[in-house]
Amino acid sequence: MVKKAARSRQVKKAPAVRGRPPVHSETWSKVSVVLFDRQIVHLDRLATDIRGTSGKVLNRAEIIRALIDGLLDSGMDITATASEAELRARVARRLGSSSR
Repeated sequence: MVKKAARSRQVKKAPAVRGRPPVHSETWSKVSVVLFDRQIVHLDRLATDIRGTSGKVLNRAEIIRALIDGLLDSGMDITATASEAELRARVARRLGSSSR
């Protein structure tokens, strides 16, 4: 009796995906914006304070997206705003603080 050699199946692995895993549940675009150094410092301090208080990690992009969505979800009509300074003042008043 002649035994046949068992064939081994070669399973192809999917190519490794490079970079961070996708974490967004909706379509997105990468954009570049200019922020002032003081804003970056404040965002970094805020992220550090959030991590220290809650133990959760929130990065700059997540904080910025949350602030934008919060403004959009508020229903505040900003269509008549004529400048960045005016928008900042209106948002600050709405949130109950004075602007710069």
